Amino acid sequence: MFVRAYLRASTEDQNAQRARSDLEQFAAGHGLHIASWYVENESGATLKRPELFRLLADSHPGDVLLVEQVDRLSRLNAADWASLRAEIHARKLRVVALDLPTSHNLINAGDEFTGRMLDALNGMMLDMLAAIARKDYEDRRRRAAQGIQKAKQEGLYKGRRPDDARNAAILDMLDRGSSWSQVCAATGASRSTLSRIVKAHARTASAAA
Repeated sequence: MFVRAYLRASTEDQNAQRARSDLEQFAAGHGLHIASWYVENESGATLKRPELFRLLADSHPGDVLLVEQVDRLSRLNAADWASLRAEIHARKLRVVALDLPTSHNLINAGDEFTGRMLDALNGMMLDMLAAIARKDYEDRRRRAAQGIQKAKQEGLYKGRRPDDARNAAILDMLDRGSSWSQVCAATGASRSTLSRIVKAHARTASAAA
């Protein structure tokens, strides 16, 4: 049995590695070692997640797919979630989520009957939490759209503004010799965000030269 940990954040500005220490502590507490990590910045509302499907392709029957929360695995609509669940089931993976205590028992399921009962119970809980995650996603999008529409009507909407203070701090840390990993850990920014900031700064400096 291999434990394969999946970490996801929705946007490039978010740190997908945020929950890594929580997963490591959970694994250690259950006498497990995480064999491989799969990390990406993609929306949980889409099936277009290369790292998740690389994890599935690498997996073997009985492996554990470890996530912090069920919504890291899915904010999918019903049809897409059914497709993903079918893929997970076909590969005979055990989905273990830190926020789903019933799933923790799957790590040491024991005999076949107990394993099947736990798998059935966990499947129902997964379906419920996946539905809740999808509703939360849709509610957030609706509220955001309503807020933007109201701001537009009042002439207040100016779109998303860059975090100039954070970007300046990142550039300063890099200038002082901090590594990208150190900057990501200190600021919560992803490596892709750092790359974008560095490239934008280089373009600005080149234009001013």
